Amino acid sequence: MFNRGANFKNGAIAGIAAAIVALPVLAETANFGTLTLSPGFDSPTAVLRGATGGSYSLSAIANADRHKNKCLGFATPTPDHIIVLQKKFSKLTLQVNSGGKDTTLLVQGPGNAVRCGDDAGQNKDAGIVDSDWQAGSYRIWVGTLEPGVKSDYTISVQE
Repeated sequence: MFNRGANFKNGAIAGIAAAIVALPVLAETANFGTLTLSPGFDSPTAVLRGATGGSYSLSAIANADRHKNKCLGFATPTPDHIIVLQKKFSKLTLQVNSGGKDTTLLVQGPGNAVRCGDDAGQNKDAGIVDSDWQAGSYRIWVGTLEPGVKSDYTISVQE
């Protein structure tokens, strides 16, 4: 016996599944763009430029990173930058330069692994020096300790 309801239901499910599969993969976006790096990159070309100025608490992403460093500051909900590492890096340094403003840094990588940085030495600008950077996409937020503070900055990336 032919069951019209079952065929309609199965057809509708198949149609929805086909539509979902046909959706394009949305590219991840960043406020100031994406940088792709391979081991041996030229350090002068590995400079990102942007501006702070958000009221989204970075602690909403993570309270602390994998080394128990606190994740501080305010930025926009959308990452400021995306760095794509084409291969594994044994060590990377990310250093913010805002001309002495008090900045913070949050990097969220593959598997949602988080690295956070605040003052680097005597400098109020944030920095992260860490090892074991896996290949993949890293979302980067540059924040300030007070919400809404606008400041231009660069981030230098070095092996």
